[in-house]
Amino acid sequence: MTTSSLEQQLADRGAILRGHFQLSSGRHADTYVEKFRILQWPDITGQLCAMIADHFRGQANVVAGPTTGGVILAYETARHLGTHSIIAEKREDGPGREFKRGFELGAGDRVLVVDDVLTTGGSVRDVLDAVRERGATVAGVGMLVDRTGGKVDFGVPFFACFSLDIASWAPEECALCKQGIALTIT
Repeated sequence: MTTSSLEQQLADRGAILRGHFQLSSGRHADTYVEKFRILQWPDITGQLCAMIADHFRGQANVVAGPTTGGVILAYETARHLGTHSIIAEKREDGPGREFKRGFELGAGDRVLVVDDVLTTGGSVRDVLDAVRERGATVAGVGMLVDRTGGKVDFGVPFFACFSLDIASWAPEECALCKQGIALTIT
């Protein structure tokens, strides 16, 4: 799958939207990536997870993802790798994530961490911390879409199926607001 055909497929399925958007951070952008519009399509989600699996083949024996979208991606990527997946959930007693539900992870494990759309990397960093807390090694990070254009560094091997460099602005600096273009709150 080429980058341009992937972008076209994601746009056709409503996952890459163009316009004027208010992001969860409060900043404005002209492009928005809706992860759930990717995850609703098993065919394209499966293809993207296969790309991640192919990139990291032979390097991991466990795939981990954060709740919510990362659960689907960890499962599907693990299926392509012939291994198993685990879930990192938000801690109930403070910040970060942890492995609950009896998931085992230890010193002999090499973990591939996967997630859907990279914006700040916060949830991925929390999963990386949870992996390391268990004494396991991080094999790498795989993402469906990197919306930072490669600006986030996790200090481990990184692969994104698709990368966009999406600029964002403070509302008072937004040219789209000044042009009177209708704002969609995401």
